Amino acid sequence: MLTDAGDDLAAVLADAWGRLGRATGERRRTTGRVALASVNGRGGPALRTVVLRSADAAARRLEIHTDRRSAKIAEIEADPAVALLLYEAADEVQIRVEGRAALLPPGPDLDAAWAATPGPIRAAYRMPGPPGTLIADPALPPPSREGTEEGRENFAVIVLTVDRIDWVRLDPGADRRALFDWTGGALKANWLIP
Repeated sequence: MLTDAGDDLAAVLADAWGRLGRATGERRRTTGRVALASVNGRGGPALRTVVLRSADAAARRLEIHTDRRSAKIAEIEADPAVALLLYEAADEVQIRVEGRAALLPPGPDLDAAWAATPGPIRAAYRMPGPPGTLIADPALPPPSREGTEEGRENFAVIVLTVDRIDWVRLDPGADRRALFDWTGGALKANWLIP
């Protein structure tokens, strides 16, 4: 956690990646909840809460697990531009990420991600229909936890390649905002008015 950003852009970038890294897999804590936005089929924003599964600063890569049948998959396939938001209220730090999303292709990396997914989480991929499907009874029983490979065909990993990070800290008298942009290839880091 960055306690004093001062005027050190490198420290701010390290803080941003550190916060994203700490958020991975923290499903039950506020810190682990991030919002992912894509473009829906009507051309508008589609925003939802997701669980960040990994953050790799060196590769500028974030990973999110999802159900292949979910609407966000079709949205990303139609337009890979996405944004992600992490807000940590305790420190009043907001991190906005922009990038391009793609699905991890079948192969050893996808197999490893599935193998690392605990049984209770795997149950979500065995639902009888895609997320958002209309149901008559809200008390739909959870799928069986038996047969741990059941649902594997619905498991997907979204890989977000980070193009920009916009970091903001609200601290009366010491507000700071920095933009890190790789869209031209090399990193451009600048301070912005908060």
